[in-house]
Amino acid sequence: MAIRDVLMRQDLALTPSEEKIVRLLLTDYPGAGLGSASSLARRAGVSDPTVVRLAMKLGYEGYPDFQAKLLAEVEARLHSPLLMMEAKRPSGSEDNPILAYLASVNEAMGKATSITPLTTYDRTARLIMEARGEVVLVGGRFSRHVAGMFAGYLLQFRPSVRDIGVLSSQSFDILADLGRKDVLVVFDYRRYQLDVVSFARQAAARDVRIVLFTDQWLSPVAEFAETTIVSPLEVASPYDTLAPAIAQMEALTAHILSTLGDDGRARIERLEDVRHANAVTLDNEPSQDGVRTTPGPKSARQDRRS
Repeated sequence: MAIRDVLMRQDLALTPSEEKIVRLLLTDYPGAGLGSASSLARRAGVSDPTVVRLAMKLGYEGYPDFQAKLLAEVEARLHSPLLMMEAKRPSGSEDNPILAYLASVNEAMGKATSITPLTTYDRTARLIMEARGEVVLVGGRFSRHVAGMFAGYLLQFRPSVRDIGVLSSQSFDILADLGRKDVLVVFDYRRYQLDVVSFARQAAARDVRIVLFTDQWLSPVAEFAETTIVSPLEVASPYDTLAPAIAQMEALTAHILSTLGDDGRARIERLEDVRHANAVTLDNEPSQDGVRTTPGPKSARQDRRS
């Protein structure tokens, strides 16, 4: 269990002094726990023995054991593909690397079903669909593509959806027009991008509500996100997988679709009419004589992604 999750356990019976320490650790996570016990006690305004007692109450052998686990967690957050190439070098087994990789992805997908409460998906769906302003999406080097996919889905359900794509210095100008009516959806996985975190932090300072998709080590954006959907990343490869993240995004999309009222369904119908009028997809491609071909039979469940 991640230390942040340990600190947030609801079954912990904390004294007022211990609550001060936990509050500081969560507010300045993980930095507050990386110094000495004395420095943590001084910052929290408690005694040194209180820090030690809390560490043991949390299930650690003492403060050094707590700090060692925290350091290991920080190191894991910062792993690059280059570092993991050595750690995940093939062991010499005869397993086919493709099958081994796919099996590890399947295992990660299984973990994704229990790592985020279903109520979080529900709250996230309501935040996005009830936003009276814009829904803006941003992501990192690879995760921005997941953000773009999600934007494509959301555009079918509601207006005022903006996918930032590649963050540039000009992208930050968008912040000038954002406020409490808007929602920012952030995709940020280890190793967390400074520009993504900075953009989200500045948006939060303008009272923009933040939705975060991240990994089990949690992007710094989690400190001020209103909802956080967590995805396991580790697979049999030096590169982390985004397959569970995509599945979670699509699961949220399915949930939103299941809650759409008449307005939402009417919007999808209007979009379909526009696509038919402009021969966007193959099933309504104009024939050589200029007459649009009649679409073949369609299933009750059309692919809305086309």
